[in-house]
Order: sequence, then C-alpha cells, then structure tokens
Amino acid sequence: MKIYTRAGDRGETSLFTGERVLKNDIRIHTYGLIDELNSLLGVVLSKLKDKRVERFINQIQKDLFLIGSYLAGSNFRLDVLTQRVKEMEEIIDTLSSRLPKLSHFILPEGTESATLLYFTRAVARRVERELVALSTKESINKNLLIYTNRLSDLFFVLARYLNFKAGVSETIWKKGSLSKPPAKKY
Repeated sequence: MKIYTRAGDRGETSLFTGERVLKNDIRIHTYGLIDELNSLLGVVLSKLKDKRVERFINQIQKDLFLIGSYLAGSNFRLDVLTQRVKEMEEIIDTLSSRLPKLSHFILPEGTESATLLYFTRAVARRVERELVALSTKESINKNLLIYTNRLSDLFFVLARYLNFKAGVSETIWKKGSLSKPPAKKY
C-alpha cells in the first residue's frame, strides 16, 4: 500500500463517513491539533526516565488516537475518557500533595523533560480552545472538553513534579518583575 493516494491533492480530505471536506475545515483542524499534541507526547516520552509517567502518557497517546478517530467521524465510544479523567485527577492530587504550594505564577522552565511538558500543556490548551470552537458549530461529546481541560492540568503538575524530583527550583513570576531588562553588562 502506498502512503500517498493523491485524493487530497485538491485540498480536500475524507471523513470516516466518506464525506469530503476541505482540509481547513474546523473538524480537520481540530483533529490535526490532536495529532500534533500526540506527536509532541512522543518527544516527551523520548526524554523521560520515569516508567510510571511513561506508561500513563502512552495511554494518553492511545486516548488521543481514539479522540481523533471520533472527530474524523468514526463510531468509537468515548466512555473511557470519564475513567481517564478520574485517573488524571488522582495523579494530579497525589503529585500536588508532594509539591511546594503555589501562590504565584511560575515560569515554564527547568529540566528538558519538564519544559517539554510545559510546552505540551500549551498545545493541549490550544486543542481545548479548538474543541470549544468546534462545539459552537456542531455537537461534540462533552467528555472531550473535560478530558482536554484535565489533560493540561496534568501536564502542568507533571512538569512541576519532574523539576521537583530533579531538584530544580521554580522561578516565580511577579507582576512587573520581567518588565525591566536584566542589569548585566554584555
């Protein structure tokens, strides 16, 4: 089987239903962002050294394929997302209890794997915004918004946890603290 079909050479693609839509259709854009998020998780996995985190992120990748297939028109049920949200909340609560309390915003920095997770969180937020936009045009499963909202929370806590485990302190952002250039001479 060849990887190219030439079916999309005119800027259209097919949904699972066989319906042809433009490649800039909001539905296509949404599951394209989910694909981007999934690929970014592959990069994160290549940098992790925590087997439990790796296993859970791999499960998220499978969920994202399920979600992308659903958005492409498949008949997949998304019931599993309810359970996965509960699992994410348990992980968030457990890890948060081990981390320093936050009273300020922090900068998304630290170890390579943590910064990749911060970036992944930003992409997950973009997916969430696109799902909201899609939901204003057509009906989507309500679990998608809950799942992606919790997913970005999970990535934030995982990034903080990886930094904490590595002994990397967080940089607190305070209003106005970044408005002046550094005092160093170059």
